[in-house]
Amino acid sequence: MSISVIGAGGWGTAFSRLQARSGRDVTLWARQPRVAEAIDKKRENVDYLPGIKLPHKHLRVTSSLSEAIAAETIVLAVPSFAMRGMMEQIAALGSEKKVYVNLAKGLDRDSHQTMSEIITEAVDARGVFTLSGPSHAEEVGRDIPTAVVLAGRDQSLGRELQTAFSTPRFRVYSSGDIHGVELCAAVKNIIAIATGMSDGLGFGDNTRAALITRGLAEMVRFGRAYATSERTFFGLAGLGDLVATCTSKHSRNRFVGSRIGKGESISQIMADMKMVAEGVYATEIVYLLAQEKKIEMPITEAVYRILYRGADPREMVDEMMTRPPKDEEA
Repeated sequence: MSISVIGAGGWGTAFSRLQARSGRDVTLWARQPRVAEAIDKKRENVDYLPGIKLPHKHLRVTSSLSEAIAAETIVLAVPSFAMRGMMEQIAALGSEKKVYVNLAKGLDRDSHQTMSEIITEAVDARGVFTLSGPSHAEEVGRDIPTAVVLAGRDQSLGRELQTAFSTPRFRVYSSGDIHGVELCAAVKNIIAIATGMSDGLGFGDNTRAALITRGLAEMVRFGRAYATSERTFFGLAGLGDLVATCTSKHSRNRFVGSRIGKGESISQIMADMKMVAEGVYATEIVYLLAQEKKIEMPITEAVYRILYRGADPREMVDEMMTRPPKDEEA
């Protein structure tokens, strides 16, 4: 199976390295020719995955999209806000039926669609899948044992990909609940921003644990409204990625929240960042969807009001802690 990874950020680079070291023929696509040339020459992505050497064998780097999409399997490692534009470019090149695997953890800002829905609309695919779970690029790139879930409706094809992508240090589980996996991936980033805010405000383990636990409750309520499998939210894409994103030093969403908690503005933080914190965009989308469907999501609402309405984080904490009493199971 030949693989092309579209997007030379940290995760795209780490996934390319992982597959090439397993003997798969991999093409890594970078948008800018100078970036592709630098990665190819140095065998390292110094901007997004510094200190991790890329293999010379089985991995080539290109800035030609038409060359990249010649592979059998197209892995899309672009941010959620860039997915529609990327798929329009791929569709314009007239590629034949391919297998598409999404790595992005977000929703489309304009349509509120998931990434798999955007891919399916754009091309006549042989199969569409999403790979998600607790998988920081910095750790996958260093072969730290990792478990993820690959979700798609074609379970037979999914099992082929599951076997192909798995390595002794990268275990892939399968799921048929692609919509649930994608919703988990989006909402957990919002909770990670909230957890980062708590850390930035100087709160402790009690607060962090409460946010993770009640954040999971929000994720489950959100998933129920879309008739997804509740089990998904207690699996790798849900609870697993939630814990990793809310606690890890590698988490961009937690990092954003921490800086807000320390008093910085979201515009200042975003201007400083090279990488994308998907939770900033997901917050607005999920908040609007929750309002539309009347889903109670107090943590998401608080993060939305802080990011998009300029609310004070400490005031939001006081407001959440003094909400009317309720059952934990509600």
